[in-house]
Amino acid sequence: MDEFAIGIGELELRAASKGRRRLRGRFPYKKRAVLSDGGRKGGRPQKEEFAPKAFAFRVNAPDKEIHLLVGHDFNRPLASKLTNSLRLTDTAEALTFEADISPEIAETSYGQDVLAQIDSGLAYGISPGFRLPPPRRVAKPEIYTDEGHDPARGMFNARIRTIFQALLYELSIVTRPAYKETDISSDKSDDEPKTDEEKKAAGWVWKNGILVPPDSDQTIKRAMPAALRWR
Repeated sequence: MDEFAIGIGELELRAASKGRRRLRGRFPYKKRAVLSDGGRKGGRPQKEEFAPKAFAFRVNAPDKEIHLLVGHDFNRPLASKLTNSLRLTDTAEALTFEADISPEIAETSYGQDVLAQIDSGLAYGISPGFRLPPPRRVAKPEIYTDEGHDPARGMFNARIRTIFQALLYELSIVTRPAYKETDISSDKSDDEPKTDEEKKAAGWVWKNGILVPPDSDQTIKRAMPAALRWR
């Protein structure tokens, strides 16, 4: 069975040329997600974290596919590793990615929806879809430990699941991340023309007092800031 962990992450969305969008994200290791607070009956809290490079096997395997999805739905793909539209970098600190969202995907109904959600700051989390490797491959891919009891530090004997090795199949954009630290930023792509002269040479035109790409909506009223950040 696939598992999903809505975790801490960072997303950065860039508007690239010719309708292409560029998305960058980061899923740090050694950060704990609260899976359950124990509920009304005062049960034991449940937390989870990934050890450094827990996703390394499929990330580094050249023949293993990994997708970037909307909400863990394989019917709503944004990019993929084997098409080189999703590029992954794994370090001891975090799994990072850069994704090129093609114009064809960006123009689908779900593509427009998720990009609008990211632009507005409503979708800002990264959630990995994964499975644990079978025992014949990895004897102990996870362990459970007790967090300890220290109410002053918010510790109430939570059961901590630490995952050392996981088979990553997809990363998803989600709207309800488990961590407050998650943020998202959107700004212009480095390969866009920056000066008025460069823009006019690339075919940009004046509309309502600003320079916009030739295929932009003519009802645009103002230029967006070069960088927007939400928390």
